[in-house]
Amino acid sequence: MANIFVINGGHEFAHSPGRFNKTLLGKTKSFFESNHKYSVQTTQIGEEYDLDKEVEKYKWADIIIYHMPIWWFQVPFGFKEYIDRVFTAGHQKGIYLSDGRSRENPEINYGTGGSLHGKKYIVTTSWNAPEAAFKLEGEFFDQKSVDDGVLFGFHKMNKFIGLDFINSIHFHDMEKNADVPTELAKYENFLSENFN
Repeated sequence: MANIFVINGGHEFAHSPGRFNKTLLGKTKSFFESNHKYSVQTTQIGEEYDLDKEVEKYKWADIIIYHMPIWWFQVPFGFKEYIDRVFTAGHQKGIYLSDGRSRENPEINYGTGGSLHGKKYIVTTSWNAPEAAFKLEGEFFDQKSVDDGVLFGFHKMNKFIGLDFINSIHFHDMEKNADVPTELAKYENFLSENFN
């Protein structure tokens, strides 16, 4: 049995009620709970959490699935606080031991001190930006993908703690031009392709 830890990094703020990412959380949970090969735990950012229990969820999981909207080209502030607090609580307690370097040779091996080797992650993001803003020449993101651009630091963070990247899926134009049924069908296919 594989252990799946799903984090919804979206939370209510200003004009963002977080409905789409809550729907993704529910779809993900249902997908894995309907198959006896998986056990699922979840965390909803914006609700109270216990730091030690969240550290244990990371240690327990074989696969972590992150859902998050992108706000101002970053993860939501409540999710960033969660990461800072939980990862700090997990220092030398199962998330990471150190930055990987030694005092004898501090120039090498940075980023190799993670404790979660052998575990993997998936990330989903939702955007107001249309997909063309990432792909077309002259558009805002300079033809850099979400993963190579805005999420570069997020991927390095996960590598730092030892996780291996499986895949990502990104939902575009979700504020002004959303086709939620189509996006949810796309997500269900994504899950089936990655967990058949």
